[in-house]
Amino acid sequence: MQIEIQNTKECFVQLWRELERTRQLFGMQYKRFCIRRILKSWMPTEATDDFIWEVCELASLAFDEPVYGYDELPPPSLEPRKSREFLRALVAYKLGIGVRHVRLKALDAAYHTVFPESVPINVRKRKQADVKRGRKKRKPP
Repeated sequence: MQIEIQNTKECFVQLWRELERTRQLFGMQYKRFCIRRILKSWMPTEATDDFIWEVCELASLAFDEPVYGYDELPPPSLEPRKSREFLRALVAYKLGIGVRHVRLKALDAAYHTVFPESVPINVRKRKQADVKRGRKKRKPP
């Protein structure tokens, strides 16, 4: 991977595209699409066990359960949350900043640039906001 990791939307667009290319490549090779393999293919010399462990630890901050290197990631266009947290953790670790300092709006905007017709990332947030405002779900006709 020839991407210089930065905390910008342009870098995030490249990371999302590279993630999708890697998923397709692994699918053709019948390989598991997991954090360990992704990092080993993107950064073969840097991806030591400690590096992978640190990225997984940072990624697990967003979830209630730990994330492991061999956990399979779902396709980013169908379930983007885990992939977003993985990319967020990777950027945070490579830049030496906290996960909360990664520009999340730019990361989400880059996702919608790369996958314009896919599932929105923050569906759950929108549903929670609607419940707080007192809106009811529509019943199907």
